[in-house]
Amino acid sequence: MYAVLDIETTGGKYNEEGITEIAIYRFDGHKVEDQFISLVNPEKEIQPFVVKLTGINNQMLQTAPKFYEIAKRIIEITDNCTLVAHNAQFDYRILQTEFNRLGYDYQRKSLCTVELSKELLPEQPSYSLGKLVRALGIPVSDRHRANGDALATVKLFKLLLSKDSNKKIVQNNIRQEQVGQLNPRLIEIVERLPNDVGVFYMYNTDGELIYLSKSSNIRKRVNKLFISSAAKNRKIQKEVKIVTFDLTGNTLIAELKEYQEIAKNKPRYNPKKKQKFTHALYVTKGNDSRLNLVLDNFDLNKDSIINFVGYNQAIKVLGEISLEFQLHLNGDGSRDIADHLGNGQEYNEDSKAYNKRVRSAIHKYGISDKSFAIIDAGRAIDEHSVVLFIQGEFNGYGFYELNHQLNNLDILKSIITSMKDSDMARYCIQKYLRKKQNLKIIQYESERISN
Repeated sequence: MYAVLDIETTGGKYNEEGITEIAIYRFDGHKVEDQFISLVNPEKEIQPFVVKLTGINNQMLQTAPKFYEIAKRIIEITDNCTLVAHNAQFDYRILQTEFNRLGYDYQRKSLCTVELSKELLPEQPSYSLGKLVRALGIPVSDRHRANGDALATVKLFKLLLSKDSNKKIVQNNIRQEQVGQLNPRLIEIVERLPNDVGVFYMYNTDGELIYLSKSSNIRKRVNKLFISSAAKNRKIQKEVKIVTFDLTGNTLIAELKEYQEIAKNKPRYNPKKKQKFTHALYVTKGNDSRLNLVLDNFDLNKDSIINFVGYNQAIKVLGEISLEFQLHLNGDGSRDIADHLGNGQEYNEDSKAYNKRVRSAIHKYGISDKSFAIIDAGRAIDEHSVVLFIQGEFNGYGFYELNHQLNNLDILKSIITSMKDSDMARYCIQKYLRKKQNLKIIQYESERISN
């Protein structure tokens, strides 16, 4: 659990500042569970430059509560939380100073979004909160006021959690938790999980990631694993101490995350085997200049239009393409796929007209030279997801709320969680595009990409 906060102060000498406004959001990594926002009477004058910066003046604070009047609420809302702030050293120091004046030793773990941003967003020209959220397209209002800056920090931290594919933030947090605070009953772990699509992560006492998996219903999937009597699952049940999750909004991002994060983190209870392609669709040119679509064994060194993980899957997909575009599809020499598809006859027409339909099929189902964004459901009602594919390469995924984040490619690339391009990533994307016919797709032209 995290307590994302921002504090405005009077300014002045080091350790003599007073709090003028505070905002705290209790955040579980996915949603805000509680919040506290208040002006504070610092019982001292505000520096003129601070008044100009924040708009908070001495008159506004005359009837505001003094710090000792809100201290209990601050302790409660940050209980068992890691403090998160932009320049956390400052906000944490100010809080400790105020509590020290009351004779209370206030201790919390802390995370700084400046440092996290430098690690996870290394290309940004500036890491000041205002410039950073503007560059990322994160909406912010009431800049230099505690509530506005705290809300912006919540959204920034949510983005950083998404980009942290190595799960360092969560792992470091778990290592510092007292295990005795965790309820060992598996049913209580299950009850904290959502009935939503995403990826879940299982950790042991040492904060080691031991298993992860995608699911269209995280709670149902974890519950099924916990009641399983399979040998591997019984080992997981014995070791697991905490289960976290990332909501993805749709199964495509969940599948992409699962594949790449297993490869990157290598959890010991995830299977080591890799999905292998057996067949692929290729295009060749005959002596009469006619383009031919040919199903053959998968060859890593050949450019394919579509890859398949089995012959039956290939037959099903190619049957749909054959009927849609009226094409004669060839087999690998040992068998003629046309016989399987029921269209063994050649289409009697000149190669120009036939090739036009072949190119139309390749344009629709191939993605090797395209630049586009797939827009789909996000993790919340007011959010959308985007999967970015640039000049034939998978770039990654992200989430956005405002359309200008999507229309501006520089902003879009900055909010994307980068992922490694691979045949498997492209396979997942192509399979999803075939299944979901009504997806919103934004095409980008090469000139726009290069600028």
